[in-house]
Amino acid sequence: MANLIYLALGSLDGYFEDEQGKFDWAAPDEEVHAFVNDLERPVGTYLYGRRMYETMSYWEIDDDRPPVFQEYAQIWRAAEKVVYSRTLETVSSEKTRIEREFDSVAIERLKESSQSDIAIGGGELASQAIAEGLVDECQLFLGPVLVGGGKRVLPAGVHAELELLDERRFRNGVVYLSYGF
Repeated sequence: MANLIYLALGSLDGYFEDEQGKFDWAAPDEEVHAFVNDLERPVGTYLYGRRMYETMSYWEIDDDRPPVFQEYAQIWRAAEKVVYSRTLETVSSEKTRIEREFDSVAIERLKESSQSDIAIGGGELASQAIAEGLVDECQLFLGPVLVGGGKRVLPAGVHAELELLDERRFRNGVVYLSYGF
């Protein structure tokens, strides 16, 4: 059975996007990105909300990026992608399909049938999955910045006991924390 993993980059005060919708302060440097590459290499499917998919579809494009970023693009392109959206008409990446509704039963079946791990991204979608008890692991990268408000990394109103699985500090001040549900 595959694990459903929520990986998020956020501020120390718990936001992945500030009140203006910006998240440039969360962009990983090469050291952090290499670590993310290692974490995401085993992922076979990504589950996204529309906005997260539109952000991540950047990786479909080939351009002149440093090797660590090119490696991530290859990892991302090799995986299947499911976009949950009621408004998106078409997708701009290969191996991508649209689902109109979040379906916890379908996600549970995907976990049972998948040979590789599944990653979920996008605050609203991940919050639904966490609230429904579908997420197995939460991998957080907390940056040394306070943004004061915006979109929360973790859902409000959910109580869960977590187990610390791993931790790491990076030279740029980012802290990685992995928790199991």
